[in-house]
Amino acid sequence: YRHHSGPRPQAQPGMNTSKSETVKEPPLKPSRRSMPCLAQSQTHPQSLSKHSSFLQPNRVQPQPQPQPLSAGTSTAVGTYKESYLFYFVFPSDIGKDKDTYTDDSEHGNYDSRTDQSLLIQNKLIRQKPEPRIKSSLKNEMNAIASSGLFFKDGKKRIDYILVYKKSSLQVEKRSTFEKNLRAEGLMLEREPAVTNNDIMFVKIHCPWETLCKYAERMNIRMPFRKKCYYTDWRSKTMGRNMRELKSWLPRNPMKLDKEALPDLEETDCYTAPFSRARIHHFTINNKDSFFSNSTRSRIVHHMLQRTKYEDGKSKMGINRLLNNGTYEAAFPPHEGSHKSRHPIKTHGAQNHRHLLYERWARWGMWYKYQPLDLIRRYFGEKIGLYFAWLGWYTGMLIPAALVGLFVFLYGLFTMDSSQVSREICEANETIMCPMCERNCTLQKLNESCIYAKVTHLFDNGGTVFFAIFMAIWATVFLEFWKRRRAVLTYDWDLIDWEDEEEELRPQFEAKYSQVERVNPITGKPEPFQPFPDKLSRLMVSVSGIFFMISLVLTAVFAVVVYRLVAMEQFASFQWYFIKKYWQFATSGTGVCINFMIIMSLNVVYEKVAYLLTDLEHPRTDSEWENSFALKMFLFQFVNLNSSIFYIAFFLGRFAGRPGKYNKLFNRWRLEECHPSGCLIDLCLQMGVIMVLKQMWNNFMELGYPLLQNWWSRRKIKRGGQLLEHKISLPQWEKDWNLQPMNLHGLMDEYLEMVLQFGFTTIFVAAFPLAPLLALLNNIIEIRLDAYKFVTQWRRPMPARATDIGIWYGILEGIGVLAVITNAFVIAITSDYIPRFVYAYKYGPCADQGYTQEKCLKGYVNSSLSVFDLNELEMGYSGYCRYRDYRAPPWSSSPYEFTLQFWHVLAARLAFIIVFEHLVFGIKSFIAYLIPDMPKDLCDRMRREKYLVQEMMYEAELEHLQRERKKNGKQYHHEWP
Repeated sequence: YRHHSGPRPQAQPGMNTSKSETVKEPPLKPSRRSMPCLAQSQTHPQSLSKHSSFLQPNRVQPQPQPQPLSAGTSTAVGTYKESYLFYFVFPSDIGKDKDTYTDDSEHGNYDSRTDQSLLIQNKLIRQKPEPRIKSSLKNEMNAIASSGLFFKDGKKRIDYILVYKKSSLQVEKRSTFEKNLRAEGLMLEREPAVTNNDIMFVKIHCPWETLCKYAERMNIRMPFRKKCYYTDWRSKTMGRNMRELKSWLPRNPMKLDKEALPDLEETDCYTAPFSRARIHHFTINNKDSFFSNSTRSRIVHHMLQRTKYEDGKSKMGINRLLNNGTYEAAFPPHEGSHKSRHPIKTHGAQNHRHLLYERWARWGMWYKYQPLDLIRRYFGEKIGLYFAWLGWYTGMLIPAALVGLFVFLYGLFTMDSSQVSREICEANETIMCPMCERNCTLQKLNESCIYAKVTHLFDNGGTVFFAIFMAIWATVFLEFWKRRRAVLTYDWDLIDWEDEEEELRPQFEAKYSQVERVNPITGKPEPFQPFPDKLSRLMVSVSGIFFMISLVLTAVFAVVVYRLVAMEQFASFQWYFIKKYWQFATSGTGVCINFMIIMSLNVVYEKVAYLLTDLEHPRTDSEWENSFALKMFLFQFVNLNSSIFYIAFFLGRFAGRPGKYNKLFNRWRLEECHPSGCLIDLCLQMGVIMVLKQMWNNFMELGYPLLQNWWSRRKIKRGGQLLEHKISLPQWEKDWNLQPMNLHGLMDEYLEMVLQFGFTTIFVAAFPLAPLLALLNNIIEIRLDAYKFVTQWRRPMPARATDIGIWYGILEGIGVLAVITNAFVIAITSDYIPRFVYAYKYGPCADQGYTQEKCLKGYVNSSLSVFDLNELEMGYSGYCRYRDYRAPPWSSSPYEFTLQFWHVLAARLAFIIVFEHLVFGIKSFIAYLIPDMPKDLCDRMRREKYLVQEMMYEAELEHLQRERKKNGKQYHHEWP
């Protein structure tokens, strides 16, 4: 046991410390109330203990200790003496010899003195460890240093990596920046690259004292006692019966084995903002693992963002140094390789990255739940929330996909028994009017038999039910996500976290440095954007948005013109198959051309949105991200759905009638719907775009980084340095050769899923298989993203967040739009309303009500009007039929709308109004019934808030009383 007494140790000569770090602080004492959580060393998987010599090289394993110490470590609640002893006997302080590295800065203001009499009472017998063999120790240190996780001495863990080129001219800025970093308490070490002589790496280590100082400044919450829920008595009384019942139930195959994941104990502890003055309250079993790697990286990133490189108000931050070319990259390192030569089941995981790869990113884990706590610990809360939302969205797609599949199967099984399809297939003598001007021939209605049967797959009795179901599903999904987010923010200790005041963007400071205003939060003067300037820039940005939307509509108009031209050409094609199915060929080629235009314009949209957002000069990075995300969503949403809106609501609506067709530019006749309806074209458009876009996105997300990383490895092998000398790259250089995370972070990931959510809900009445396709894609998407984050990308900076940001509001807007769109699709695009009106008003069951399919007998003949072919002057005689409700040529008012047309129109309008009000009412009622936070979580939070206050008061009381008793003052039971 090492006892610190006397003055604070001075820093080593090689260290640079700031004045604030040399201030002496009074010694801190432990609190008797400070119950430990599970051992901090258990934050790693149990199997990682096999590699402890690799992860914690500065330790020598102590000799076996007597039973009281092990008992104290195995349980969270024990006797006072056991918990006291376990609290202050650091593994790093046991068994040290003179060869072990000791850095005074690692102890800093933390005084680990305890009551010697207490240790004597426990009669703890410590044995001196045997000295190491110097040669083996040297070999181990060399192996650890070459692994890329530590400095050259093999003892200081690397928390951050900076990369710069030796040929860079920004030498003065870089040297000043690094000098200031050392003054703030960081330790730096340079090392040249193995594969590139021009690249230099700067390794950064944050000592214990600096970690404590900035953890206090950043209000990082740390654990100080294991939670004891007030509902534990229920679990104790009911636990035995539940365990016996669960033993008989089959094991859930989607759950990961508990033995395969580490016990992340900080999720089961009370936490409080870290304070050096009250460090005795916190459970510090191991200083090296008290702050997780992600927390250490976040602290270093915070320091990098606020360290100056020149004199001046805005001359600070690593972002500006990256922009001006002083540094090439800045990133936290991965925790080692994601692969191992030994199986994980027999040898365990080497590190958390290896564990994430084996239990999350591998394709064999596609059916398993995601280890969200481990993802959050490795990548941070912001990325953890993204994968939590993606997993929740994918899970909620399962019932939607099943119901959509049942609707599709219902249409498949009733396809042959459908009265409408049967009448179309049996119409051997019904001649349809030509659908183009010159080359189209007269066709019989039964030639559309296949189209009618395919249309019935999507337009059947279950269409309305499925549309209502999906509208309610969207509301339930969003409401239950609120509850899921509340649970996650509670488990991840984000309830009381508020994002700190963001720093201003460099472009904003440079533009408005002459105009200043006092910030109402910080109380410091900062650049200010006048309202007239902000309004004028916003108007220019909005004008740019409307211009890009008009460009999208122009592209859609070009595709419409192509369809009109191609319609005539395919109808006169030499190949019989294409000539017979010219409508299918026209729609298919039009969809493919439209998809190519969509993907081409997306590149243009991203650049324009970037320029428009920069033109607005947002104040902070979060404002810039929200503005850019909103523009990208508007552009891509209009780009993807404009052609679908045209087919759903405009195709065939303004074509006119035979003998009086409307023509575009007085040349091309407008396109009509197929005799079986327009829904088949809408299904084809949605299916092709959805499938092709998902395939393209998956390739760009995984295939493109794989090709880039393969090319980087190929260039390294071409150099021959590794093959010649058989040198293995250190971890920091392996990370440098990986691809950086997307420039816009998670924006592209969210955008892809939000657009898919729109496809899944907006036109789902016309394409019931959309949720199933989205589900299959998302199952692949989760593993693609996981594989990409773990293996193909550098480790992103672990950032904190409490929600998914602006995307939740966009999802709510899509849910509202979906109700309106589905109402119009059912009322206008599908034939549901005309069939409904015929069955109740004009069919054989007009006086009996709709009872079965026989009530639609004669519907096809009723929905087709008659035209005299002699009026076309094309050499035809007789009569032909076309889809409309018009009077025959022999009536007193030929080709005028009939009464049935007005009945159908009134029914369509009434259906839209009733459907929208009904669904919106149900959505609002469900949203009211589902609280945003579970009741047991509210009670638990209130209970824990009360317990935390009580424990903090009692711990401080006991600490002060113990100080008074030790100093010889009179002991009082009341508050001193």
